[in-house]
Amino acid sequence: MVNRVPGWLLRHRVTVEPYLGDSAYGPTYGEAVCAPALVAAVRKQVAAKDGREVLATAQIIAGPELQCPPGSRITLPDGRTATAISTATHTAPGLPVPACVEVMCQ
Repeated sequence: MVNRVPGWLLRHRVTVEPYLGDSAYGPTYGEAVCAPALVAAVRKQVAAKDGREVLATAQIIAGPELQCPPGSRITLPDGRTATAISTATHTAPGLPVPACVEVMCQ
């Protein structure tokens, strides 16, 4: 069984609209999902999916079930709308380390 990040650590709520791709009218998004998360303000250089270096201004830690591909639209607890730059799933089967998803946002 995989440990997951404890719910009591996820003190914020974020709304994620998963990026589905581009259409003739611009980006398309899936149904909005509200998820518990831990949000931190950061200023960190991260690599975007196309290889460019971009400045992330928010880091989100959420449960491992969060579906948030790069390009997803995220509403942060302060009401600001951000775009997911990168998503990393952290697991360590067999170790007492909680599984989680880390999303860096611009």
